[in-house]
Amino acid sequence: MESHEYDVVIVGGGGAGLRAAIELGESFPKLRIAVVSKVYPMRSHTVAAEGGAAAVIKSNDSLENHCHDTVSGSDWLGDQDVIETFVKEAPDELIRMEHWGCPWSREPNGQVAVRPFGGMVIERTWFAADKTGFHMLHTLYQTALKFQSLKWYDEWFVTKLLVDNGRCQGVAAIELLTGQLHAILGKAVILCTGGAGRLFPFTTNGAIKTGDGMFLAYQAGVALKDMEFVQYHPTGLPGSGILITEAARGEGGILTNKDGYRYLQDYGLGPPEPFRKRAMELGPRDRLSQAFVQEEAKGRTISTPFGSAVYLDLRHLGEATINKKLPFVRELSKNYAGIDPVYKPIPVRPVIHYVMGGVDTDVEGATVVPGLYAAGECACISLNGANRLGSNSLTELLVFGRRAAHAAAQFAAENPALASEKLKAQASDEQERIASQFIRKQGGNERVATLRLELNRLMEAGAGIYRSGDGLQKACSGIAALKDRFRNVALDDRSLSYNTELISVLELEFLLDIGQSLLHSALCRTESRGSHQRTDHTARDDQKFLKHSMAYRTDAEPRIEYKDVVITRWPPKERVYGK
Repeated sequence: MESHEYDVVIVGGGGAGLRAAIELGESFPKLRIAVVSKVYPMRSHTVAAEGGAAAVIKSNDSLENHCHDTVSGSDWLGDQDVIETFVKEAPDELIRMEHWGCPWSREPNGQVAVRPFGGMVIERTWFAADKTGFHMLHTLYQTALKFQSLKWYDEWFVTKLLVDNGRCQGVAAIELLTGQLHAILGKAVILCTGGAGRLFPFTTNGAIKTGDGMFLAYQAGVALKDMEFVQYHPTGLPGSGILITEAARGEGGILTNKDGYRYLQDYGLGPPEPFRKRAMELGPRDRLSQAFVQEEAKGRTISTPFGSAVYLDLRHLGEATINKKLPFVRELSKNYAGIDPVYKPIPVRPVIHYVMGGVDTDVEGATVVPGLYAAGECACISLNGANRLGSNSLTELLVFGRRAAHAAAQFAAENPALASEKLKAQASDEQERIASQFIRKQGGNERVATLRLELNRLMEAGAGIYRSGDGLQKACSGIAALKDRFRNVALDDRSLSYNTELISVLELEFLLDIGQSLLHSALCRTESRGSHQRTDHTARDDQKFLKHSMAYRTDAEPRIEYKDVVITRWPPKERVYGK
């Protein structure tokens, strides 16, 4: 068993992981840092983000406004101390990105340009045309490469956290090239592995978004917090699930039904004019997705080969504006829908986009397991609550990637000892588990693809935009049955080098546990709040459920407990838009 020792191990090479790596390289140059990623960092899903990153920069805006929009957008489930910290530190992070070379779009006078985004009363979303994530990830990666203290483990897949005496001290990871499992030891570990959108069949998420970090922490005894809150983005391309960014609506795009009617005015999202207010197409994502379902029930959507859709109309913006501010939207629409938005409206429908829940952490990214930290979408620092506002997430990667790095570096300095031999023994046990359970296993009549397809269908049916107690209970029973069947899974590929079927079965193992935590959290929350809408419990219940759900892994069903939401300055009230 080969082992490698570092001060801090970062798992994940996307926005949060790279921001953590840069902070460690800059502020703690004597520390040895490992960045372990199952894909080359520029293939991390951050690269797919289009619309922008939120931070207060204009004189007509304020930190107070950004805080209030985020609190309201979260349907009062976001921890307000976390929100205040995030909003305060956000501008400095985006200015750092500017200094590192991120090509933010500019106003004619040279100032940074901002655009409107859903659920925000004032324009505060910085952007780089409509390829913001692409440019941010490039900027972060090229900045991180200059630090000699960083060791890159690209295309290494982490399967287990190594914990001794209650303290996380590294990871077990498969080198995809050789198929060999190694112990990568560290005095602290930061999980930055992204979300779990691949639980669902229709998603904007890349194939790598399989809840890896969530599972690793869950397996190690950390609660998964607020897992019932899953965001549908209202504008995905039917069939492919490719995202048509919210920036398209921020620049003035409108949503219409089959009759050409701007239907959002019928769902408490304000009148059609004036457009540039917190109304209509710039309502929050949960409300727009719910409005689509109701419009579909009225028979006013359009039919496509991939289900119902509505129209996103950009034609009135003109070719020059589309080419300048939304060139990628035009490219995606032409290539994947066969439609040029300069001349025709784009058919769109809600699509799974983001998981608000995740690994329970504090504002520094620390979990209850000493030495273990998390940041980005895999973490639930409680910034987003029951619904994330668009463009907060890219900034979240930066703010909390940096904070987690600081906390992990301090912990590593204070806890220098590593139980190396015990940790290597754990990694050896993990290698034997994988070999005996999958590689050498004979027999078995279940296939990875079959089980994953059934999981996708089960999650969509039970935990979609609208949910019911009966539907969730059926889904909980269904996923328990899938976990039983998983024990009988068999692989056709028993090779070592780049065994993608082996990685797929391990990812499925992760998804089954993550999906089970989501379903049970949703079943126990008998109210409607943000993205969690129960047809059998339609009202928000602050008296009983102004709390975070906490799912703990057991040998059977997850154990669901609750933790209070932190309220500082904004007591709960009705969540109103368009007035």
